[in-house]
Amino acid sequence: MLDDSPQTKIDNILAKLEKALAGGDIEAAVNLFQADCYWRDLVTFTWNLKTMEGHDQIRDMLKSQLASIKPGRFRQDEKELASQNDGITDGWFEFETAVARGYGHVRLKNGLIWTLLTTMSELKGHEEPKGLLRPMGAEHGSDAGRRTWKEKREAEAAELGFSEQPYVVIIGGGQGGIALGARLRQLGVPTIIVERNERPGDSWRKRYKSLCLHDPVWYDHLPYIPFPENWPVFAPKDKIGDWLEMYTKVMELNYWSSTSCKSASYDEATREWTVVVERDGREIVLKPKQLVLATGMSGKANVPKFKGQDVFKGEQQHSSQHPGPDAYRGKKVVVVGSNNSAHDICAALWEGGADVTMLQRSSTHIVKSDSLMEIGLGDLYSERAVAAGMTTRKADLIFASLPYRIMHEFQVPIYNKIREKDAAFYERLEKAGFMLDFGDDESGLFMKYLRRGSGYYIDVGACELVADGRIKLVSGVGVEKLTETSIVLEDGRELEADLIVYATGYGSMNGWAADLISQDVADKVGKCWGLGSSTTKDPGPWEGEQRNMWKPTRQDALWFHGGNLHQSRHYSQYLSLQLKARKEGIATDIYGLQEVHHKS
Repeated sequence: MLDDSPQTKIDNILAKLEKALAGGDIEAAVNLFQADCYWRDLVTFTWNLKTMEGHDQIRDMLKSQLASIKPGRFRQDEKELASQNDGITDGWFEFETAVARGYGHVRLKNGLIWTLLTTMSELKGHEEPKGLLRPMGAEHGSDAGRRTWKEKREAEAAELGFSEQPYVVIIGGGQGGIALGARLRQLGVPTIIVERNERPGDSWRKRYKSLCLHDPVWYDHLPYIPFPENWPVFAPKDKIGDWLEMYTKVMELNYWSSTSCKSASYDEATREWTVVVERDGREIVLKPKQLVLATGMSGKANVPKFKGQDVFKGEQQHSSQHPGPDAYRGKKVVVVGSNNSAHDICAALWEGGADVTMLQRSSTHIVKSDSLMEIGLGDLYSERAVAAGMTTRKADLIFASLPYRIMHEFQVPIYNKIREKDAAFYERLEKAGFMLDFGDDESGLFMKYLRRGSGYYIDVGACELVADGRIKLVSGVGVEKLTETSIVLEDGRELEADLIVYATGYGSMNGWAADLISQDVADKVGKCWGLGSSTTKDPGPWEGEQRNMWKPTRQDALWFHGGNLHQSRHYSQYLSLQLKARKEGIATDIYGLQEVHHKS
Protein backbone atom coordinates (compact mmCIF):
# COMPACT_ATOMS: atom_id res chain seq x y z
CA MET A 1 0.00 0.00 0.00
CA LEU A 2 1.03 3.57 -0.58
CA ASP A 3 2.10 5.43 2.54
CA ASP A 4 -0.40 8.29 2.80
CA SER A 5 0.53 9.40 6.31
CA PRO A 6 0.77 13.10 7.22
CA GLN A 7 4.54 12.72 7.62
CA THR A 8 4.90 11.33 4.11
CA LYS A 9 2.76 14.09 2.64
CA ILE A 10 4.93 16.74 4.28
CA ASP A 11 8.15 14.99 3.25
CA ASN A 12 6.95 14.79 -0.37
CA ILE A 13 5.94 18.44 -0.64
CA LEU A 14 9.18 19.62 0.98
CA ALA A 15 11.21 17.48 -1.43
CA LYS A 16 9.36 18.91 -4.43
CA LEU A 17 9.71 22.45 -3.12
CA GLU A 18 13.45 22.05 -2.54
CA LYS A 19 13.97 20.53 -5.98
CA ALA A 20 12.09 23.35 -7.71
CA LEU A 21 13.85 26.11 -5.77
CA ALA A 22 17.30 24.55 -6.09
CA GLY A 23 16.80 24.15 -9.83
CA GLY A 24 15.53 27.70 -10.26
CA ASP A 25 12.26 26.35 -11.61
CA ILE A 26 9.95 29.05 -10.34
CA GLU A 27 6.87 27.79 -12.17
CA ALA A 28 7.30 24.34 -10.67
CA ALA A 29 7.54 25.93 -7.21
CA VAL A 30 4.48 28.11 -7.77
CA ASN A 31 2.47 25.12 -8.98
CA LEU A 32 3.00 23.42 -5.62
CA PHE A 33 0.64 26.02 -4.13
CA GLN A 34 -3.10 25.90 -4.48
CA ALA A 35 -4.89 28.88 -6.04
CA ASP A 36 -5.87 30.61 -2.78
CA CYS A 37 -2.48 30.36 -1.08
CA TYR A 38 -0.36 32.37 1.33
CA TRP A 39 3.37 32.49 1.96
CA ARG A 40 4.30 34.48 5.04
CA ASP A 41 8.01 35.19 5.24
CA LEU A 42 9.72 36.59 8.31
CA VAL A 43 13.09 37.80 6.97
CA THR A 44 14.50 34.62 5.35
CA PHE A 45 13.44 35.13 1.71
CA THR A 46 12.46 38.81 1.66
CA TRP A 47 14.62 40.52 4.31
CA ASN A 48 11.28 41.90 5.32
CA LEU A 49 8.09 40.84 7.06
CA LYS A 50 5.98 40.06 4.03
CA THR A 51 3.01 37.89 3.10
CA MET A 52 2.64 36.86 -0.51
CA GLU A 53 -0.94 36.02 -1.49
CA GLY A 54 -1.71 33.92 -4.56
CA HIS A 55 0.45 32.57 -7.38
CA ASP A 56 1.31 35.92 -8.92
CA GLN A 57 2.76 37.41 -5.74
CA ILE A 58 4.72 34.25 -4.93
CA ARG A 59 6.08 34.13 -8.47
CA ASP A 60 7.12 37.78 -8.32
CA MET A 61 8.92 37.31 -5.00
CA LEU A 62 10.82 34.26 -6.22
CA LYS A 63 11.87 36.00 -9.42
CA SER A 64 13.29 38.81 -7.33
CA GLN A 65 14.87 36.84 -4.49
CA LEU A 66 15.58 33.22 -5.38
CA ALA A 67 19.00 33.71 -6.97
CA SER A 68 20.43 35.58 -3.99
CA ILE A 69 18.70 33.66 -1.19
CA LYS A 70 19.74 30.17 -2.40
CA PRO A 71 17.37 28.12 -0.20
CA GLY A 72 17.92 24.42 0.41
CA ARG A 73 18.09 21.51 2.88
CA PHE A 74 14.35 21.47 3.51
CA ARG A 75 13.67 18.71 6.04
CA GLN A 76 10.79 17.87 8.30
CA ASP A 77 11.34 18.50 12.01
CA GLU A 78 11.53 15.00 13.47
CA LYS A 79 10.62 16.28 16.93
CA GLU A 80 7.27 17.67 15.72
CA LEU A 81 5.00 15.08 14.17
CA ALA A 82 2.89 16.15 11.21
CA SER A 83 -0.87 15.95 11.72
CA GLN A 84 -4.06 15.88 9.71
CA ASN A 85 -7.47 17.27 10.63
CA ASP A 86 -10.53 18.32 8.63
CA GLY A 87 -8.72 17.77 5.34
CA ILE A 88 -5.72 19.92 6.33
CA THR A 89 -2.26 18.40 6.76
CA ASP A 90 0.22 20.50 8.67
CA GLY A 91 3.86 20.04 9.55
CA TRP A 92 7.04 21.74 10.74
CA PHE A 93 10.33 21.91 8.90
CA GLU A 94 13.86 23.26 8.96
CA PHE A 95 15.70 24.76 6.00
CA GLU A 96 18.70 26.90 5.13
CA THR A 97 19.57 29.82 2.89
CA ALA A 98 22.99 31.05 1.79
CA VAL A 99 23.42 33.04 5.01
CA ALA A 100 20.87 31.73 7.50
CA ARG A 101 19.08 28.81 9.08
CA GLY A 102 15.32 28.86 9.12
CA TYR A 103 12.28 27.19 10.54
CA GLY A 104 8.85 26.91 8.99
CA HIS A 105 5.34 25.59 9.04
CA VAL A 106 3.21 24.34 6.15
CA ARG A 107 -0.46 23.52 5.72
CA LEU A 108 -1.57 21.35 2.82
CA LYS A 109 -5.03 21.27 1.32
CA ASN A 110 -5.84 18.77 -1.46
CA GLY A 111 -2.16 17.89 -1.67
CA LEU A 112 -1.03 21.47 -2.38
CA ILE A 113 0.37 24.18 -0.14
CA TRP A 114 -2.31 26.39 1.38
CA THR A 115 -0.22 28.35 3.91
CA LEU A 116 3.55 28.50 4.23
CA LEU A 117 5.49 30.21 7.01
CA THR A 118 9.26 30.71 6.71
CA THR A 119 11.17 32.36 9.54
CA MET A 120 14.83 33.14 10.17
CA SER A 121 16.26 31.36 13.21
CA GLU A 122 19.91 32.41 13.05
CA LEU A 123 22.63 33.78 10.79
CA LYS A 124 25.38 31.33 9.85
CA GLY A 125 28.61 32.19 11.59
CA HIS A 126 26.78 34.51 13.99
CA GLU A 127 24.95 32.06 16.21
CA GLU A 128 23.93 33.13 19.69
CA PRO A 129 26.26 31.96 22.49
CA LYS A 130 23.74 29.68 24.17
CA GLY A 131 23.27 25.97 24.73
CA LEU A 132 26.41 24.17 23.57
CA LEU A 133 27.86 27.54 22.57
CA ARG A 134 27.36 29.21 25.96
CA PRO A 135 30.41 31.10 27.29
CA MET A 136 32.65 29.47 29.88
CA GLY A 137 32.42 32.41 32.27
CA ALA A 138 35.30 31.44 34.52
CA GLU A 139 38.70 31.76 32.81
CA HIS A 140 40.82 28.91 34.10
CA GLY A 141 44.57 29.34 34.28
CA SER A 142 46.69 32.37 35.12
CA ASP A 143 46.91 35.77 33.44
CA ALA A 144 48.61 38.70 35.13
CA GLY A 145 46.51 41.25 33.26
CA ARG A 146 43.18 39.50 33.58
CA ARG A 147 40.08 41.55 34.35
CA THR A 148 37.07 40.21 36.22
CA TRP A 149 33.59 40.10 34.72
CA LYS A 150 32.66 43.12 36.85
CA GLU A 151 35.65 45.11 35.61
CA LYS A 152 34.81 44.30 32.00
CA ARG A 153 31.21 45.41 32.46
CA GLU A 154 32.28 48.64 34.14
CA ALA A 155 34.72 49.35 31.32
CA GLU A 156 32.07 48.69 28.69
CA ALA A 157 29.62 51.01 30.43
CA ALA A 158 32.25 53.74 30.66
CA GLU A 159 33.30 53.48 27.01
CA LEU A 160 30.08 52.80 25.06
CA GLY A 161 28.62 56.07 23.89
CA PHE A 162 31.88 57.93 24.52
CA SER A 163 35.14 56.46 23.23
CA GLU A 164 33.16 53.77 21.37
CA GLN A 165 29.89 54.31 19.57
CA PRO A 166 26.92 51.93 19.68
CA TYR A 167 25.80 50.33 16.45
CA VAL A 168 22.14 50.61 17.57
CA VAL A 169 20.38 53.16 19.73
CA ILE A 170 16.95 52.17 21.01
CA ILE A 171 14.70 55.05 22.10
CA GLY A 172 12.38 53.69 24.76
CA GLY A 173 13.27 51.36 27.60
CA GLY A 174 9.97 49.61 28.24
CA GLN A 175 9.28 45.97 27.50
CA GLY A 176 9.93 46.38 23.77
CA GLY A 177 13.26 48.14 24.07
CA ILE A 178 14.40 45.73 26.78
CA ALA A 179 13.44 42.60 24.81
CA LEU A 180 15.16 43.87 21.67
CA GLY A 181 18.20 44.97 23.69
CA ALA A 182 18.51 41.45 25.11
CA ARG A 183 18.39 39.91 21.62
CA LEU A 184 21.02 42.32 20.33
CA ARG A 185 23.22 41.69 23.36
CA GLN A 186 23.18 37.99 22.59
CA LEU A 187 24.14 38.70 19.00
CA GLY A 188 27.06 40.91 19.98
CA VAL A 189 25.57 44.13 18.61
CA PRO A 190 26.70 47.16 20.70
CA THR A 191 23.46 48.82 21.80
CA ILE A 192 22.36 51.61 24.10
CA ILE A 193 18.77 51.81 25.34
CA VAL A 194 17.67 55.37 26.12
CA GLU A 195 14.90 55.77 28.70
CA ARG A 196 13.69 58.99 30.31
CA ASN A 197 12.42 57.29 33.49
CA GLU A 198 14.68 56.74 36.48
CA ARG A 199 14.53 52.93 36.55
CA PRO A 200 13.75 50.09 34.16
CA GLY A 201 10.11 49.17 34.68
CA ASP A 202 9.02 52.70 35.59
CA SER A 203 6.83 52.85 32.50
CA TRP A 204 4.69 50.31 34.39
CA ARG A 205 5.22 51.56 37.94
CA LYS A 206 4.11 55.09 37.13
CA ARG A 207 0.73 54.14 35.69
CA TYR A 208 -2.48 54.13 37.76
CA LYS A 209 -2.09 51.86 40.76
CA SER A 210 -4.71 49.26 39.82
CA LEU A 211 -3.09 48.45 36.46
CA CYS A 212 -2.26 44.82 35.85
CA LEU A 213 -1.66 42.66 32.82
CA HIS A 214 -4.86 41.52 31.17
CA ASP A 215 -2.96 38.87 29.20
CA PRO A 216 -2.08 35.64 31.03
CA VAL A 217 1.46 34.78 32.08
CA TRP A 218 1.99 32.10 29.40
CA TYR A 219 1.45 34.76 26.72
CA ASP A 220 3.85 37.27 28.26
CA HIS A 221 7.29 35.66 28.73
CA LEU A 222 10.34 37.70 27.75
CA PRO A 223 13.11 36.19 25.58
CA TYR A 224 15.57 33.83 27.31
CA ILE A 225 14.11 34.12 30.85
CA PRO A 226 10.51 32.90 31.21
CA PHE A 227 8.51 33.88 34.25
CA PRO A 228 8.89 31.35 37.10
CA GLU A 229 6.22 28.70 37.63
CA ASN A 230 4.78 30.54 40.65
CA TRP A 231 4.32 33.81 38.77
CA PRO A 232 0.72 35.07 38.96
CA VAL A 233 -1.52 34.56 35.95
CA PHE A 234 -2.16 38.32 35.76
CA ALA A 235 0.83 40.27 37.05
CA PRO A 236 0.33 43.62 38.84
CA LYS A 237 2.12 46.57 37.27
CA ASP A 238 4.73 46.99 40.02
CA LYS A 239 5.64 43.31 39.87
CA ILE A 240 6.15 43.63 36.11
CA GLY A 241 8.25 46.73 36.74
CA ASP A 242 10.50 44.86 39.15
CA TRP A 243 10.84 41.95 36.70
CA LEU A 244 11.91 44.30 33.91
CA GLU A 245 14.46 45.94 36.19
CA MET A 246 15.87 42.56 37.20
CA TYR A 247 15.88 41.38 33.59
CA THR A 248 17.75 44.46 32.41
CA LYS A 249 20.50 43.84 34.96
CA VAL A 250 20.77 40.08 34.48
CA MET A 251 20.87 40.36 30.68
CA GLU A 252 23.68 42.94 31.01
CA LEU A 253 21.95 45.63 28.97
CA ASN A 254 23.48 49.06 28.47
CA TYR A 255 20.47 50.92 29.78
CA TRP A 256 20.70 54.70 30.06
CA SER A 257 17.92 55.67 32.46
CA SER A 258 17.05 59.27 33.38
CA THR A 259 18.07 60.13 29.81
CA SER A 260 16.02 62.22 27.40
CA CYS A 261 16.36 62.08 23.63
CA LYS A 262 16.45 65.64 22.32
CA SER A 263 16.81 65.10 18.58
CA ALA A 264 17.92 62.70 15.88
CA SER A 265 19.02 63.26 12.29
CA TYR A 266 20.31 60.93 9.58
CA ASP A 267 23.25 61.65 7.28
CA GLU A 268 22.66 59.92 3.95
CA ALA A 269 26.34 60.34 2.99
CA THR A 270 27.89 58.76 6.09
CA ARG A 271 24.87 56.52 6.65
CA GLU A 272 24.76 57.22 10.35
CA TRP A 273 22.53 58.94 12.86
CA THR A 274 23.32 61.85 15.10
CA VAL A 275 21.30 61.35 18.26
CA VAL A 276 21.46 64.04 20.93
CA VAL A 277 20.53 62.96 24.45
CA GLU A 278 20.63 64.63 27.82
CA ARG A 279 22.04 62.58 30.67
CA ASP A 280 23.18 63.65 34.12
CA GLY A 281 22.64 67.28 33.17
CA ARG A 282 24.78 67.28 30.04
CA GLU A 283 24.25 66.69 26.36
CA ILE A 284 25.82 63.62 24.78
CA VAL A 285 25.99 63.03 21.04
CA LEU A 286 25.63 59.43 19.91
CA LYS A 287 26.48 58.25 16.39
CA PRO A 288 24.71 54.93 15.79
CA LYS A 289 24.22 53.32 12.40
CA GLN A 290 20.70 52.17 13.27
CA LEU A 291 17.94 53.88 15.25
CA VAL A 292 14.97 52.01 16.76
CA LEU A 293 11.90 53.75 18.17
CA ALA A 294 10.58 51.38 20.83
CA THR A 295 7.99 53.62 22.41
CA GLY A 296 5.24 51.01 22.62
CA MET A 297 2.74 50.12 19.91
CA SER A 298 1.26 53.59 20.22
CA GLY A 299 2.37 57.13 19.67
CA LYS A 300 1.74 60.24 21.69
CA ALA A 301 -1.29 60.55 23.93
CA ASN A 302 -4.43 61.38 21.96
CA VAL A 303 -6.24 64.15 23.84
CA PRO A 304 -9.48 65.31 22.20
CA LYS A 305 -10.07 69.02 21.77
CA PHE A 306 -13.33 70.32 23.21
CA LYS A 307 -14.61 73.84 23.44
CA GLY A 308 -14.19 75.13 26.97
CA GLN A 309 -11.20 73.05 28.04
CA ASP A 310 -9.44 76.29 28.87
CA VAL A 311 -12.23 77.42 31.24
CA PHE A 312 -12.80 74.15 33.12
CA LYS A 313 -11.66 74.72 36.73
CA GLY A 314 -11.18 71.09 37.72
CA GLU A 315 -8.40 68.70 36.73
CA GLN A 316 -7.98 67.23 33.24
CA GLN A 317 -5.71 64.24 32.62
CA HIS A 318 -4.95 61.78 29.88
CA SER A 319 -5.18 58.21 31.15
CA SER A 320 -1.40 57.87 30.80
CA GLN A 321 -1.01 60.64 33.41
CA HIS A 322 -3.70 59.44 35.83
CA PRO A 323 -2.07 58.72 39.21
CA GLY A 324 -4.83 56.56 40.64
CA PRO A 325 -7.91 57.14 42.80
CA ASP A 326 -6.43 58.21 46.13
CA ALA A 327 -6.97 61.95 45.79
CA TYR A 328 -10.51 61.71 44.43
CA ARG A 329 -12.62 60.18 47.22
CA GLY A 330 -15.98 61.95 47.19
CA LYS A 331 -15.16 63.76 43.94
CA LYS A 332 -17.20 63.67 40.75
CA VAL A 333 -15.16 62.13 37.93
CA VAL A 334 -16.02 61.71 34.26
CA VAL A 335 -13.91 59.24 32.29
CA VAL A 336 -14.14 59.85 28.55
CA GLY A 337 -13.67 56.48 26.85
CA SER A 338 -14.77 52.88 27.26
CA ASN A 339 -11.80 50.67 26.45
CA ASN A 340 -9.25 48.92 28.72
CA SER A 341 -7.82 51.97 30.49
CA ALA A 342 -11.24 53.57 30.91
CA HIS A 343 -12.67 50.50 32.62
CA ASP A 344 -9.62 50.00 34.84
CA ILE A 345 -9.61 53.65 35.93
CA CYS A 346 -13.37 53.76 36.51
CA ALA A 347 -13.23 50.61 38.65
CA ALA A 348 -10.33 51.91 40.74
CA LEU A 349 -12.04 55.29 41.23
CA TRP A 350 -15.26 53.59 42.35
CA GLU A 351 -13.30 51.43 44.77
CA GLY A 352 -11.62 54.59 46.05
CA GLY A 353 -14.93 56.26 46.83
CA ALA A 354 -15.32 58.55 43.82
CA ASP A 355 -18.60 59.29 42.04
CA VAL A 356 -17.55 58.10 38.59
CA THR A 357 -19.27 58.27 35.20
CA MET A 358 -18.04 56.55 32.05
CA LEU A 359 -18.78 58.48 28.87
CA GLN A 360 -18.96 56.00 26.01
CA ARG A 361 -19.03 57.72 22.64
CA SER A 362 -18.67 54.65 20.38
CA SER A 363 -19.19 50.92 20.76
CA THR A 364 -16.64 48.67 22.46
CA HIS A 365 -15.80 45.00 22.23
CA ILE A 366 -15.94 43.26 25.61
CA VAL A 367 -14.59 39.79 26.37
CA LYS A 368 -14.49 38.26 29.84
CA SER A 369 -10.98 37.36 30.93
CA ASP A 370 -11.80 33.78 31.91
CA SER A 371 -13.60 33.15 28.61
CA LEU A 372 -10.68 34.59 26.65
CA MET A 373 -8.27 32.34 28.52
CA GLU A 374 -10.39 29.23 28.15
CA ILE A 375 -11.64 29.57 24.57
CA GLY A 376 -9.38 32.17 22.92
CA LEU A 377 -5.93 31.35 24.29
CA GLY A 378 -6.21 27.99 26.01
CA ASP A 379 -4.83 25.79 23.22
CA LEU A 380 -1.65 27.86 22.91
CA TYR A 381 -1.05 29.89 26.07
CA SER A 382 -2.24 28.15 29.24
CA GLU A 383 -1.21 25.58 31.83
CA ARG A 384 -3.31 23.12 29.85
CA ALA A 385 -1.25 23.86 26.74
CA VAL A 386 2.03 23.49 28.63
CA ALA A 387 0.90 20.12 30.02
CA ALA A 388 0.13 19.00 26.46
CA GLY A 389 3.68 19.82 25.36
CA MET A 390 3.14 23.30 23.95
CA THR A 391 6.19 25.58 24.17
CA THR A 392 6.20 29.35 23.95
CA ARG A 393 8.19 29.22 20.70
CA LYS A 394 5.79 26.76 19.07
CA ALA A 395 2.74 28.74 20.21
CA ASP A 396 4.23 31.93 18.78
CA LEU A 397 4.94 30.24 15.46
CA ILE A 398 1.47 28.68 15.23
CA PHE A 399 -0.05 32.11 15.76
CA ALA A 400 2.36 33.60 13.20
CA SER A 401 1.55 30.90 10.65
CA LEU A 402 -1.98 32.20 10.09
CA PRO A 403 -1.92 34.86 7.37
CA TYR A 404 -3.63 38.07 8.42
CA ARG A 405 -5.88 37.95 5.36
CA ILE A 406 -7.71 34.87 6.67
CA MET A 407 -7.04 35.12 10.42
CA HIS A 408 -10.50 36.53 11.07
CA GLU A 409 -12.02 33.31 9.69
CA PHE A 410 -10.37 31.42 12.55
CA GLN A 411 -11.38 34.04 15.11
CA VAL A 412 -15.10 34.35 14.30
CA PRO A 413 -16.01 30.83 15.58
CA ILE A 414 -14.06 31.49 18.79
CA TYR A 415 -16.01 34.65 19.54
CA ASN A 416 -19.28 33.04 18.55
CA LYS A 417 -18.60 30.46 21.30
CA ILE A 418 -17.75 33.21 23.75
CA ARG A 419 -20.87 35.17 22.87
CA GLU A 420 -22.99 32.07 23.43
CA LYS A 421 -21.27 31.16 26.70
CA ASP A 422 -21.60 34.67 28.13
CA ALA A 423 -24.97 35.61 26.63
CA ALA A 424 -26.47 36.61 29.99
CA PHE A 425 -23.44 38.79 30.77
CA TYR A 426 -23.76 40.66 27.47
CA GLU A 427 -27.50 41.04 27.91
CA ARG A 428 -26.98 42.74 31.28
CA LEU A 429 -24.44 45.15 29.81
CA GLU A 430 -26.69 46.11 26.92
CA LYS A 431 -29.64 46.55 29.29
CA ALA A 432 -27.49 49.06 31.20
CA GLY A 433 -27.05 50.98 27.94
CA PHE A 434 -23.55 49.82 27.06
CA MET A 435 -22.87 49.75 23.30
CA LEU A 436 -21.28 46.41 22.41
CA ASP A 437 -19.63 45.14 19.26
CA PHE A 438 -17.52 42.17 18.17
CA GLY A 439 -15.65 44.02 15.44
CA ASP A 440 -16.79 44.94 11.96
CA ASP A 441 -16.79 41.27 10.91
CA GLU A 442 -17.60 39.72 14.31
CA SER A 443 -13.98 38.51 14.71
CA GLY A 444 -13.44 39.87 18.19
CA LEU A 445 -10.50 41.00 20.26
CA PHE A 446 -7.34 39.94 18.41
CA MET A 447 -8.38 41.32 15.06
CA LYS A 448 -9.37 44.63 16.66
CA TYR A 449 -5.99 44.74 18.34
CA LEU A 450 -4.08 43.96 15.14
CA ARG A 451 -6.12 46.30 12.99
CA ARG A 452 -6.37 49.36 15.22
CA GLY A 453 -4.92 48.61 18.67
CA SER A 454 -8.05 49.87 20.40
CA GLY A 455 -11.78 49.43 20.80
CA TYR A 456 -11.88 46.63 23.37
CA TYR A 457 -11.81 45.73 27.06
CA ILE A 458 -10.77 42.42 28.62
CA ASP A 459 -13.15 42.32 31.56
CA VAL A 460 -11.54 41.66 34.92
CA GLY A 461 -14.45 42.99 36.94
CA ALA A 462 -15.34 46.53 35.87
CA CYS A 463 -18.21 45.42 33.66
CA GLU A 464 -20.17 44.22 36.69
CA LEU A 465 -19.93 47.73 38.13
CA VAL A 466 -21.21 49.16 34.85
CA ALA A 467 -24.00 46.60 34.52
CA ASP A 468 -25.41 47.28 37.97
CA GLY A 469 -24.96 51.05 37.83
CA ARG A 470 -22.23 51.51 40.41
CA ILE A 471 -20.17 52.98 37.59
CA LYS A 472 -22.60 55.40 35.95
CA LEU A 473 -22.81 55.12 32.19
CA VAL A 474 -23.64 57.69 29.53
CA SER A 475 -23.41 56.23 26.03
CA GLY A 476 -23.99 57.13 22.41
CA VAL A 477 -23.49 60.86 22.75
CA GLY A 478 -20.59 63.22 22.17
CA VAL A 479 -19.27 66.26 24.01
CA GLU A 480 -20.57 69.71 23.09
CA LYS A 481 -18.34 71.75 25.42
CA LEU A 482 -16.87 72.12 28.89
CA THR A 483 -17.99 74.72 31.41
CA GLU A 484 -16.16 75.72 34.58
CA THR A 485 -17.62 72.75 36.46
CA SER A 486 -19.08 70.30 33.96
CA ILE A 487 -19.20 68.54 30.61
CA VAL A 488 -22.13 69.53 28.41
CA LEU A 489 -23.20 66.76 26.06
CA GLU A 490 -24.51 67.14 22.52
CA ASP A 491 -28.01 66.21 23.69
CA GLY A 492 -27.97 68.99 26.29
CA ARG A 493 -27.35 66.87 29.37
CA GLU A 494 -24.74 68.15 31.79
CA LEU A 495 -22.29 66.04 33.82
CA GLU A 496 -20.75 67.75 36.82
CA ALA A 497 -17.04 67.01 37.20
CA ASP A 498 -14.12 67.73 39.50
CA LEU A 499 -11.86 65.58 37.31
CA ILE A 500 -12.02 64.61 33.64
CA VAL A 501 -9.89 61.65 32.52
CA TYR A 502 -9.37 61.30 28.78
CA ALA A 503 -9.00 57.55 28.23
CA THR A 504 -8.87 58.28 24.52
CA GLY A 505 -5.87 56.28 23.37
CA TYR A 506 -2.81 57.20 21.39
CA GLY A 507 -1.77 58.30 17.94
CA SER A 508 0.49 56.52 15.46
CA MET A 509 4.09 55.79 16.46
CA ASN A 510 5.43 57.93 13.64
CA GLY A 511 4.33 60.88 15.76
CA TRP A 512 7.45 60.23 17.85
CA ALA A 513 9.53 60.36 14.65
CA ALA A 514 8.01 63.75 13.87
CA ASP A 515 9.06 65.06 17.29
CA LEU A 516 12.54 63.55 17.41
CA ILE A 517 13.58 63.66 13.76
CA SER A 518 11.26 65.70 11.53
CA GLN A 519 7.75 65.81 10.15
CA ASP A 520 9.21 65.00 6.73
CA VAL A 521 10.64 61.72 8.01
CA ALA A 522 7.38 60.91 9.83
CA ASP A 523 5.48 61.45 6.58
CA LYS A 524 8.10 59.52 4.61
CA VAL A 525 7.61 56.36 6.69
CA GLY A 526 3.87 56.89 7.17
CA LYS A 527 1.39 55.44 9.62
CA CYS A 528 2.44 52.66 11.98
CA TRP A 529 0.24 49.72 12.98
CA GLY A 530 -2.79 48.28 11.25
CA LEU A 531 -3.29 45.93 8.32
CA GLY A 532 -5.19 48.03 5.81
CA SER A 533 -8.32 45.96 6.40
CA SER A 534 -10.73 48.81 5.54
CA THR A 535 -12.43 48.23 8.89
CA THR A 536 -13.04 50.95 11.48
CA LYS A 537 -9.84 52.97 12.15
CA ASP A 538 -7.79 50.69 9.84
CA PRO A 539 -8.07 52.30 6.41
CA GLY A 540 -7.17 50.41 3.25
CA PRO A 541 -5.62 49.44 0.95
CA TRP A 542 -4.66 46.02 2.21
CA GLU A 543 -1.09 45.81 3.58
CA GLY A 544 -0.93 42.16 4.65
CA GLU A 545 1.39 42.92 7.60
CA GLN A 546 1.53 45.44 10.40
CA ARG A 547 2.50 48.80 8.92
CA ASN A 548 6.17 49.64 9.57
CA MET A 549 6.54 47.32 12.55
CA TRP A 550 9.74 45.28 13.07
CA LYS A 551 10.83 45.67 9.44
CA PRO A 552 12.55 48.12 7.08
CA THR A 553 10.84 51.47 6.59
CA ARG A 554 11.04 54.11 3.87
CA GLN A 555 13.62 55.91 6.01
CA ASP A 556 16.89 54.02 5.82
CA ALA A 557 18.16 52.74 9.19
CA LEU A 558 14.97 53.72 11.08
CA TRP A 559 12.95 50.97 12.72
CA PHE A 560 9.81 50.71 14.88
CA HIS A 561 9.48 48.08 17.60
CA GLY A 562 6.45 47.77 19.84
CA GLY A 563 3.35 45.84 20.74
CA ASN A 564 2.33 43.74 23.70
CA LEU A 565 4.71 41.46 25.60
CA HIS A 566 4.01 38.58 23.21
CA GLN A 567 4.89 40.65 20.16
CA SER A 568 7.92 42.23 21.83
CA ARG A 569 9.21 38.73 22.56
CA HIS A 570 8.46 37.16 19.20
CA TYR A 571 9.24 39.92 16.72
CA SER A 572 12.36 41.14 18.53
CA GLN A 573 14.03 38.01 17.16
CA TYR A 574 13.45 39.03 13.55
CA LEU A 575 14.32 42.68 14.08
CA SER A 576 17.55 41.76 15.88
CA LEU A 577 18.60 39.46 13.02
CA GLN A 578 17.97 42.21 10.47
CA LEU A 579 20.13 44.60 12.50
CA LYS A 580 22.87 42.00 13.04
CA ALA A 581 23.01 41.25 9.31
CA ARG A 582 23.55 44.93 8.54
CA LYS A 583 26.28 45.21 11.17
CA GLU A 584 28.11 42.26 9.63
CA GLY A 585 27.80 43.60 6.10
CA ILE A 586 25.56 40.76 4.92
CA ALA A 587 23.60 41.68 1.80
CA THR A 588 19.96 42.35 2.70
CA ASP A 589 18.08 42.71 -0.56
CA ILE A 590 14.66 43.87 0.61
CA TYR A 591 11.60 42.66 -1.24
CA GLY A 592 8.27 44.42 -1.02
CA LEU A 593 9.15 47.56 0.92
CA GLN A 594 5.88 48.97 2.20
CA GLU A 595 4.14 51.69 0.24
CA VAL A 596 2.93 54.70 2.22
CA HIS A 597 -0.80 55.22 1.95
CA HIS A 598 -1.46 57.07 5.22
CA LYS A 599 0.69 59.55 7.09
CA SER A 600 -0.95 59.16 10.50
